[in-house]
Amino acid sequence: MLEIPVWHQVSAEQFENEIVPLNKPALLKSLAGDWSAVKAGIESPQAIVNYLNTMATEQKVAAVVGNPEINGRFFYGNDLQTMNFSRASTTLGSALEQLLKIIDQPNPHAIALQAIPIRDALNGFEEQNPQPLLDSSIAPTLWLGNRAMVAPHYDIHDNIATVVAGRRRFTLYPPEQTNNLYPGPVLSTPAGVPVSMVDIRQPDLEQFPNYVQAEAVAMQALLEPGDAVYIPALWWHGVESLERLNILVNYWWGGQTAETPSANDSMMHSMLSIAKLSPEKREAWRQYFNYFVFQIAEDPQRHLPASLNDLVTDLDEQQKKALREFLGKRLL
Repeated sequence: MLEIPVWHQVSAEQFENEIVPLNKPALLKSLAGDWSAVKAGIESPQAIVNYLNTMATEQKVAAVVGNPEINGRFFYGNDLQTMNFSRASTTLGSALEQLLKIIDQPNPHAIALQAIPIRDALNGFEEQNPQPLLDSSIAPTLWLGNRAMVAPHYDIHDNIATVVAGRRRFTLYPPEQTNNLYPGPVLSTPAGVPVSMVDIRQPDLEQFPNYVQAEAVAMQALLEPGDAVYIPALWWHGVESLERLNILVNYWWGGQTAETPSANDSMMHSMLSIAKLSPEKREAWRQYFNYFVFQIAEDPQRHLPASLNDLVTDLDEQQKKALREFLGKRLL
């Protein structure tokens, strides 16, 4: 397994001009080392809980809870339709109190709060803990819990994940390893996107033999408080929270704009319409996708006037609206 390349004292300009164009993961060492939240997290679990409680609102947030038997692995049930955890609604303050209450138990329930909008849950957090690399319009989200393992999955956006308290091990795989990661169901998922069926802590190579190829090119890093990792969109990543209390803040941006239809939705529609065709028909459609969508060989608009408004070139706003309405009706 490879190490994620380490960058020190990264500036916003360096991140934009040197790191992002590589489209590869990067460990941003001590990016948030001067955050008030990180300093409190280093001091003690009680200190970071006290710090967050000074800002916590009464906004209800979602939590997932698993029995001790799952060993922190939030995953499917045996039927791959249900999950091995339950969902609950709570406040951030109540969740923090519960995590402190069970912190010394040798085998506690696994608890996680995932993707909590910080602007709703923590008044003033952004002002005291600014993200130095991204535009201030990009909203942060909060992740906290005790020891846990989140199965490898992908995001449709670029991601900077910043450890505030505890330690987290990130294991990343490039998109081309998808077939070696044995993705699970698409519609029934633990958190919205397919996850790898492989328990990367103890991979069953009899059931998932091709995983050895993914593991050979995987990139891994252990993040301490204040460290961050840049994860380009569509890179698979598994995340292991290693301490009795772990807190992370992440930022999603880019990769997929709000103005365009979801590429992930398009993929699901293509699975519905193309995946079950004969091999010959799938191959024919692959040629069309390569030409019109992936543009592997040549630019499909090379022989068309630049002023032409068309799906191949550029649509005007009226055309975009009409096409969305057309596709919406066809998908009903």
